[in-house]
Amino acid sequence: MNVETARDIDKAAVLLIERDGPVAILTLNRPQARNSLSEGLLIALSEAWTAIAADASVRAVVLTANGPAFSAGHDMKELTARRADADGGRAYFHQIMTICSAMMQQIVNLPKPVIAAVQGVATAAGCQLVASCDLAIASDAARFATPGVDIGLFCSTPMVALSRNVSRKHAMEMLLTGDMVPAARAAEIGLVNRVVPAGNERAEAVALAKKIASKSAYTLKVGKEAFYRQAELGLSAAYAYTAEVMTENMMARDAEEGICAFIEKRKPTWEDR
Repeated sequence: MNVETARDIDKAAVLLIERDGPVAILTLNRPQARNSLSEGLLIALSEAWTAIAADASVRAVVLTANGPAFSAGHDMKELTARRADADGGRAYFHQIMTICSAMMQQIVNLPKPVIAAVQGVATAAGCQLVASCDLAIASDAARFATPGVDIGLFCSTPMVALSRNVSRKHAMEMLLTGDMVPAARAAEIGLVNRVVPAGNERAEAVALAKKIASKSAYTLKVGKEAFYRQAELGLSAAYAYTAEVMTENMMARDAEEGICAFIEKRKPTWEDR
């Protein structure tokens, strides 16, 4: 699948995909529904990550959204409609949560950095989407929340990504209160990297993506995978694992080229291997 096209009209409508040099820009495009993660949008995102993973010309990704909200989370109207199913919607609810969880993991497992550019409210699974990205640039108008507790539906799956971004007590406060967190506070607790004036978040994210895209794609792949894997290990196991990773990385052509370029005070020429 070419990352610049969607497979059908419906998917193309809910997710826009464009290129800016080595950067793929994915735009959530359900502004009328506050970019809620419908089944169609979840599938479109999943297919986009699969295509990007296989496209060597894409070296970094920016994830953004159209409209006043980044994403309001799951499409509650779509989910509620399935309560009429014979099982009360249980099978469909499980299907959607499974699809969503797999899509979030695709971001983490993607061998290329993903930067969220958040222009507005990101709540529940929308907040999870931001937390699943490697980096995040937020507008000063952006706000974040995991408000499921307010409607009797604890944000259990968003909790996974949230608790891997911010400290436990900050995560628990968001999860237990459902309160909105302004962009500046989100930066303080580590949910986003930086806050910029409203309207500048996409340009800032693309500039950061291009800076990262100038590095060796092989090195970025190795480093991203190692970062998330070591984070799940104990201290001694993490050091043992990363020592092996660095040894293998040292044997790569780009490491040899990069070190030689550093010693010779010249710009390296990457071959991504």
